[in-house]
Amino acid sequence: MTAASPGPQQPGDVVALARDGGLAGRWRLDAQASRVEFRVRHFWKTITVRGRFGQVDGEATVAPDGAVTGQLVIDAASLATGNKQRDKHLRSADFFDADNHPRVVVTVRQAALAADGRLAAEGTLEAAGTAEPVTFAAEVVEASAEAVTLRAELAVDRSRFGMTWSPLRIAAMQATGTVTARFTRVPAGNP
Repeated sequence: MTAASPGPQQPGDVVALARDGGLAGRWRLDAQASRVEFRVRHFWKTITVRGRFGQVDGEATVAPDGAVTGQLVIDAASLATGNKQRDKHLRSADFFDADNHPRVVVTVRQAALAADGRLAAEGTLEAAGTAEPVTFAAEVVEASAEAVTLRAELAVDRSRFGMTWSPLRIAAMQATGTVTARFTRVPAGNP
């Protein structure tokens, strides 16, 4: 942040900034400051398998009235749980089918800031060759006129994406994804 840039805003201030057009423009994901993680209950809910995706890209557009659209593109093969054999299985056709469907894509068709500073979003989640509608809320963790950090959690029924592997029902069908996404403003005139 430069000395002339305002510091982080409180939720109410962010809402005012968005509604006044102060956030209008194009935004690019800062991949180094962002995280996409997942967790699934396993072994009949006695343990939780946790992992993350190492490669993510994204962009967003904020309209003058504060309406938001955007997309996160996640490299399915970049997943890691700390167990190479499990990671290989998760990349296989039993789960993400990363060879045939290398991207997991979250597309936000419309989102708007609520009075409490949370972003209510709807769009689609595409994984393993299947796209499903999603709705979620994102918390504004930090925001200024030049950078915004959002955190969202999304419960996903993995069977909706054909990810039904679970002998003896050992693994839960519900997975939870957590995204912490930091976006920085794209200067006018930049591609």
